[in-house]
Amino acid sequence: MPGLTWDLYCRVIDNLGDAGVCWRLAAQLGALGHRVRLVIDDAAPLAHLAPRGAPGVQVLAWPGPATAGDVVIEAFGCDPPEATVAAMAARARPPVWINLEYLSAEDWVERSHGLPSPQRNGLTKWFFFPGFTARTGGLLREPGLQAQREAFDRDAWLQQRGLQRTPGERVVTLFCYANPALPALLAELSASPTLLLLPQGWPQRLVSSAPAGVRLAPLPWLEQPDFDHLLWAADLNFVRGEDSLVRAVWAGAPFVWQAYPQDDGVHAAKVDALLVRLQAPPEVRAAWQHWNGLAGAAPLTTLPATPFHAFRARLLAQDDLARQLLAFVETRNGTHPAC
Repeated sequence: MPGLTWDLYCRVIDNLGDAGVCWRLAAQLGALGHRVRLVIDDAAPLAHLAPRGAPGVQVLAWPGPATAGDVVIEAFGCDPPEATVAAMAARARPPVWINLEYLSAEDWVERSHGLPSPQRNGLTKWFFFPGFTARTGGLLREPGLQAQREAFDRDAWLQQRGLQRTPGERVVTLFCYANPALPALLAELSASPTLLLLPQGWPQRLVSSAPAGVRLAPLPWLEQPDFDHLLWAADLNFVRGEDSLVRAVWAGAPFVWQAYPQDDGVHAAKVDALLVRLQAPPEVRAAWQHWNGLAGAAPLTTLPATPFHAFRARLLAQDDLARQLLAFVETRNGTHPAC
């Protein structure tokens, strides 16, 4: 059975995360045999994230095609162009219209996931929430990802980038926003030999020197598969936002997450909710709160591995986001069956 045509609308707001999430979803749907038209208002990030493209995925400049596909996804409430909405309403069989929301571990997500929003033109928009429980839409996870993770050789990957661990040296990845706790982190890392991997962007702008004992390794722009490898290569990961959070979960190593800081402090609830889902012990909770400016000093680099392994195992037992989207589309009235 032929696949569906998916129109995925994305506006790039900040920090590449919107483009990163949309590209991963588009590529996975394409790999499953569907046709994806990714309509994006700034395709420049894809030159770094996915320079080789992906089978089944066509990248189009905003406002995109004059027609509407079988499924229309607006990522993060970006609102499709008016012409697209008109084309959706004009179809004999209206497309399934989905608002793919931001990832959150908060309780209200379960209550909001899958709710309809009837529109004045007779269409229905459906809210689809990624999440960490069986009552949400799950997380992006490519088929075979964990097998690749288990077969990964981190020393070989590091050597391909001109890096080699010294005896007893730990590997730490730092992918962060501006953070006043950075000096404390560097001081703590200097207590034992550390190879600190710095991706492009904020990390390299913020960390240009380090105390003795910390060896800095600035990296070039990484494609999405290599960003996974970066996290797999580390004993400890510092990640931020949405996309790198999910990839740190699948990496399985201890990690510290930095929520996007907001002036009204609502990011505190997001951090606390994720700690609850993680079933974080006190030392993990203290480290995350310190890193997010929500509590005083606490050790940042001595986190137990067991909670993170258990968290990954629980999430691996759930269907991934792309397959849950396919199942969701199948159940909507008047749609083609998904393949």
